[in-house]
Amino acid sequence: MLKVGIVGAGHFGRFHALKARDCKREALIALFDPDPARARLVAEEAGCLQAESLEDLIKQVDAVIVAAPAEHHFPVASACLKAGRHVLVEKPIAATLEEAEALAALARETGCILQVGHLLRYSAEHRAISERIGKPLYIEATRIAPFKPRGTDVSVILDLMIHDLDLVLSLVDSPIESIDAVGVAVSSQHEDISNARVRFVNGCVASISASRISLKTERRMRVFSEEGYLSADFMQQELTMIGRKRGLPLPGTGGFKREAMRWKDCDNLAAEHDAFAAACLDGAPVLVDAEAGIRALDAAIRVKSSMDLSRRTMELSGLIQA
Repeated sequence: MLKVGIVGAGHFGRFHALKARDCKREALIALFDPDPARARLVAEEAGCLQAESLEDLIKQVDAVIVAAPAEHHFPVASACLKAGRHVLVEKPIAATLEEAEALAALARETGCILQVGHLLRYSAEHRAISERIGKPLYIEATRIAPFKPRGTDVSVILDLMIHDLDLVLSLVDSPIESIDAVGVAVSSQHEDISNARVRFVNGCVASISASRISLKTERRMRVFSEEGYLSADFMQQELTMIGRKRGLPLPGTGGFKREAMRWKDCDNLAAEHDAFAAACLDGAPVLVDAEAGIRALDAAIRVKSSMDLSRRTMELSGLIQA
């Protein structure tokens, strides 16, 4: 059994605590949060101890799950790695690339596992898409939702778009060449809606839209490639593929076939915990390692930089007020 501690008793910290409690290969020992009342509430629900400090938590466990706000990821995760503890850190891996690179270096030096919580890598939809598309030419991703106060301490890029950025990066085996992005803050101090056009060195292009001020929830992805055309509706859990290898023949199309499939809900967070335990206890490969986390963070930062440049252009032209 992997003795696990949780740092952070917020929305995701609570979920992690409950999953660690139920994971067959993890033993949830303790939880720490700077808010003692919140920590006590979640610790009682999850059936674990309430640690008095981060240092107290580290002494009791083999591994730590960092579910604190992004600005605390580096100090907490680095303290755990320096103490020889394995770490599962929520996305983004850190607040800056310098911090992310430092965490990766610490993991290499200590030989500890450093896993990043990009949940969709464990999803049925990710497997369905990656099994069918090997070399995408064009990707279009949309992730929109009604406004909720939670998550507005960061921009919609780190709140929502980073999920699709990571999915796109997992599908495209090429460095990013350029990013052209636009966004605006509407209901919070940070951008609430954004679109980014990402061009890769190999020629692939991805258009990614994210909004947390929409009237409905929608999660879709379309992928064009030499293998065919794929359309996925993540909310309806439906996928359609037009290609030459799978599905029923489409008359009059020169040999193309149409495949329609559905997938069932799977517990991505439970799968992430199972994978973390296997990496720590068995030496299994880390599905979302530090390098994957760094690549996603780098893309998110470049989207933000492009968005800031677009905003300055709009202000100078008088399109929007400074």
